[in-house]
Amino acid sequence: MFSWLRGNEKTRQVEVYQNVIDGLKKIYKKKLRPLEETYKYGEFHSPYMTDGDFEAKPMVLLIGQYSTGKTTFIRYLLEKDFPGMRIGPEPTTDRFMAIMHGPHEQTTPGNALAVDPKLQFKALQHFGNAFLSRLEASYLPNPVLESLTLIDTPGILSGEKQRLHRGYDFEGVISWFADRADMIILLFDANKLDISDEFRRVIDVMKKNQQKIRIVLNKADTTTIQQLMRVYGALMWSLGKVLGTPEVTRVYISSFWDKPFQNDSNRKLFEAEQEDLFADMQSLPRTNAVRRLNEMIKRARLAKVHAYVISTLRAEMPSLFGKSSKKEELIVNLANVFNSIHKVRQVPVGDFPSVKHMQEMLPDYDFTRFPKLNQSLIDIVDKMLAVDISRIMKMLPKEESVSKDHRIKGGAFGFTDTDPFSERRDLSKESTFSAYDEGWIVAPDQAHYDSIFAKLSPNPEGKIAGQLARAEMMRSKLPNSVLRRVWNLSDIDQDGMLDRDEFAVAMFLIDHKIAGNDIPDSLPDRLIPPSKAHLRMRSREDERRERTSDDFSGSQDGSYSQDSGYRRDASHRGGGGGGGYSFQGGGEGGRYEEDKSYGGRQSSSRGRHTEDDDSHLSSFIDRGQ
Repeated sequence: MFSWLRGNEKTRQVEVYQNVIDGLKKIYKKKLRPLEETYKYGEFHSPYMTDGDFEAKPMVLLIGQYSTGKTTFIRYLLEKDFPGMRIGPEPTTDRFMAIMHGPHEQTTPGNALAVDPKLQFKALQHFGNAFLSRLEASYLPNPVLESLTLIDTPGILSGEKQRLHRGYDFEGVISWFADRADMIILLFDANKLDISDEFRRVIDVMKKNQQKIRIVLNKADTTTIQQLMRVYGALMWSLGKVLGTPEVTRVYISSFWDKPFQNDSNRKLFEAEQEDLFADMQSLPRTNAVRRLNEMIKRARLAKVHAYVISTLRAEMPSLFGKSSKKEELIVNLANVFNSIHKVRQVPVGDFPSVKHMQEMLPDYDFTRFPKLNQSLIDIVDKMLAVDISRIMKMLPKEESVSKDHRIKGGAFGFTDTDPFSERRDLSKESTFSAYDEGWIVAPDQAHYDSIFAKLSPNPEGKIAGQLARAEMMRSKLPNSVLRRVWNLSDIDQDGMLDRDEFAVAMFLIDHKIAGNDIPDSLPDRLIPPSKAHLRMRSREDERRERTSDDFSGSQDGSYSQDSGYRRDASHRGGGGGGGYSFQGGGEGGRYEEDKSYGGRQSSSRGRHTEDDDSHLSSFIDRGQ
């Protein structure tokens, strides 16, 4: 009798998603795509999405003028040649190449690539055969490509005739790849900083993806220090005119090739810049789901605005006479149409598309054939943003915790774990020390640290009080917050004083920080002095016993923290024999909370920083570019 009611309940059941990507695919097909198809969103803006778009690996797009080192950059990342690679001082790359992982080395032509349903290139078919003949995929087995897809592009030319003779919409293709890329690398040659008209237009079409852009000043080893300073200044001046943003653009300065540096004076700078860029790229696989979710939200907001624009243009058309003149009037005054929608619908100005782009597209359409506004489709998308997207966002922390160890491996990224040639060794990772000789890593420098320790007049027990150690550590000019962490890690026996070995550990950590590296959260085994090894063993045994005791008792003894590595007596709080020292400059003794790893202690004080983002409405006419 009430079967209709039970059917209603079934439709209200919450759909279960396997993961973030699965959820995005389902809500796009069921809730967003109907709105896009009704108002021809795919014809005006971005083509309709396929499963390949959601499941694709992070994509890195390389763009630059000819002979700026784009292909060499890819070879540097992979540390091997790839099929179809051509390198030379002249414009060598004459096609778009997608470098992807495969079991064998091979190339696939563009027409075959565009019909593969498993890949994200199907929408490229609308650029025609002229472009598809200039598209190619290069497959090879490489660990870097297991996490990334690299897109090599033809060098951007400087002559108008050369630009016209491409035979396809080069800027449109670049825009398509930029919309789908997770990172866009613009390469500049340190020896030729001129920005051609076509390069300027390419940068203009990518402005909507400005957050993805990274600037690389390549071939910097061919200049002296003085020349490099001038080149950098000239590049920043040129970029300021092209990008048109008040923020300073981050520029990575280096030489991405495997040949010896022509000028070695800036070697440390080049290596540090390389590692910064590679660290930025390392985050791409881990944050892939977040970026896909963000792109979906942006797409949904733009699709809503597009529906308002199309339906408004339809409503403004006369029923009988004067259709042609009214259409021309609406296109010319499109900024006013946008402004009217903004006021009536309360749509943020930043959600509207480019006025210039829409003015170029609209003349080809008959406004009288545009559909009227279907409010039910808008409501479905609003509910998707409010409910479905919120549910998927709750899945992000769990998915990120699963993928947090997903790192790009192999090739130029091999330095991240154990490479002794890395400028920035991470002491927080035990694997860092496995690449070095066995033994205490501080030992080679201990003689130097011992000479400093002797000048501090240790007591008969061979230790110095906290105040003496504080004075010596302050000479490093490091912030108190850093020195406090160094003290907590180096006072291994927690007696408020430092002996010869503990002082050596403190000095080693300070030198490590001054060199531009990070202080570990807990003391790795290779930094534990041999004289303190028994404390580490004892702490682990206590930890094991405490866990066993907790399993039977179901409670914790207040004098012991299960996550800590050492028992804490009241006499050890506040510094023991060295009471009164504080890196905060006050008279209160050190108050610490135990770290959850090996018993290293950290300061409990934490800072908090928040920023308020102010948004300002701007004229639609000013946004017409």
